[in-house]
Amino acid sequence: MNILRQTLPRILAVLFGIVTLLILGFNLPVAGLITGWASFLAAVALILGIINLFSVHIGRTFKGNFYSLTLIIGLLVTLVLGFTGLFGGADTIFSYVQAPLEAALGALLAFFLFFAALRLLRRNQSFWTVLFVAIVLLVLLGITPMPAVLSEIFTLINSFISLIFVSAGVRGILIGVALGTITVTLRLILGSEQPYNK
Repeated sequence: MNILRQTLPRILAVLFGIVTLLILGFNLPVAGLITGWASFLAAVALILGIINLFSVHIGRTFKGNFYSLTLIIGLLVTLVLGFTGLFGGADTIFSYVQAPLEAALGALLAFFLFFAALRLLRRNQSFWTVLFVAIVLLVLLGITPMPAVLSEIFTLINSFISLIFVSAGVRGILIGVALGTITVTLRLILGSEQPYNK
């Protein structure tokens, strides 16, 4: 019985992995059905995640945790606005809550990055540290309001950095993510990675 519990999930995972890979790889007519199932399973996982989040933080709220109460209120308000469409629905939350929070977080991140660069320069004064601080300064100056002549110069420098270096870094990260995804997928298909047995 123990062997069946360990072997059956492995066989099913390998079988469904190979079938899905062949269907999506050769774009067979049932590929839409497979992606539909994946969307349905993602929706079910989202619902289960919301239920789990709610049940965990309800218990913490009764123990006096203020942050859990805030999370539950935010969750309920988002659900009510999303389902009823009151005050513009979920778009209102995005426009007036999430977008300003993300903007504030981005602004704080820029200053923390500059502060970290200065601390790094104080500890380790190498060429790469100076280059890092210089690039951080140029990027911050490129997005800072200033007179038109200076603004054009820093905007050109900022766009050059973004087009050449940032794009290259993003491409490298995406290639790494793709290779990692392929590796994990192959390990799951071949049965060497078994999260379903843990």
